[in-house]
Amino acid sequence: QVQLEESGGGLVQAGGSLRLSCTTSGRTFSSYAMGWFRQAPGKEREFVAAMNWSGASTDYADSAKGRFTISRDNAKNVMYLQLNSLKPEDTAVYYCTAGRSISLLATRYDYWGQGTQVTVSS
Repeated sequence: QVQLEESGGGLVQAGGSLRLSCTTSGRTFSSYAMGWFRQAPGKEREFVAAMNWSGASTDYADSAKGRFTISRDNAKNVMYLQLNSLKPEDTAVYYCTAGRSISLLATRYDYWGQGTQVTVSS
């Protein structure tokens, strides 16, 4: 079993930055691919970014490319999502997730955190 907990969300003005963290406990963090999804009110949960177990392979949604950066520190059992140049349309609850491999599909991940709210004001 893997427990995930997000932190770092908040209210920020458009153009600002935030760094989300996902701390893990339980089974070996370094053996899992990790990802971030987000869900805005009235919308489906959507893929944001993911990274394989070693950090050597990453994937980003088109909306995240060039603005968001995913990273992980296996020694500390922590994953990060750096959010830069934020836009109002980035407002959502951001979830971290763990699974066997990188996937754009939420159903391919096995474990989920409770989410952290990111609100971007215009």
